[in-house]
Amino acid sequence: MPRLRSPRAPQTLGRIESGRLMNAREWIDAFAERLGTQPPSTEEFKTLLDLAGEAAHSSERVAAPVACWVVAKAGADPEHALSVAREIAGHG
Repeated sequence: MPRLRSPRAPQTLGRIESGRLMNAREWIDAFAERLGTQPPSTEEFKTLLDLAGEAAHSSERVAAPVACWVVAKAGADPEHALSVAREIAGHG
């Protein structure tokens, strides 16, 4: 039985003019700009990564991006959300 191929994203997706892949910060900055908002500060970026790590290591990895979505949907402060995540995990 032939294997089905998944569609590939265009080669230019996630690349900047020089042809190199964007780093995470460049991608987030471009994403935020296109959504009409400000990207996270360096400290917010670190906190969100810590939150994602807490969620992923305390349950299943899929909890990481969804936890960040919940923070945004709730309009919660990322530092406070990280504190709550650590409490749930028993680290707070």
